[in-house]
Amino acid sequence: MALAQRKIKEENPDFQTVMEVYQKLATPGAPHKVLASMAGTWNAKMKCWMEPDKPPMESTGTSETKMIFGGRFLHMDFAGDMMGTPFSGLGLTGYDNHTKKYMSTWIDSMGTVILFFEGTGSPDGKTITQECRYDDPIKGPMKWRSVTRIVDDNTHLFEMYGTDKSGKEAKMMEITYTRKR
Repeated sequence: MALAQRKIKEENPDFQTVMEVYQKLATPGAPHKVLASMAGTWNAKMKCWMEPDKPPMESTGTSETKMIFGGRFLHMDFAGDMMGTPFSGLGLTGYDNHTKKYMSTWIDSMGTVILFFEGTGSPDGKTITQECRYDDPIKGPMKWRSVTRIVDDNTHLFEMYGTDKSGKEAKMMEITYTRKR
């Protein structure tokens, strides 16, 4: 028995119960199947609103997504074009069986920030809504809200909204993912 396990067992006489709880929490369930439905190779059509009252900038990309760590997390590798320049990003999404929340991280080639999102899924499992707080260098403190809708087995829609210090929410981005055949 490893030293850490021995120490836990000595401090907690019900070590087996503790281990059973952790094992149960580590077991993928229905929310992980929702994430698995988004695994695959996808074409992406993006719209980005730089100003709410102006037409969006449009671009395309591709996304390779796969489940990792025994079906516990969805890993996304995105490549495309944003504002006329090459763009790449990495995302990781999971569902925490303990907190009953979806959690995501995002990094990309347009900055040095690691964004962290947290939220819930709809009862039917087809919509995941998450929030993130970020201190934007231009707009100041912002709250971002992302909504992922599973339209069908071959389509899902990602939308991003931002709320700045004025309190008004504005749509910032929309990505339609279509499964490559």
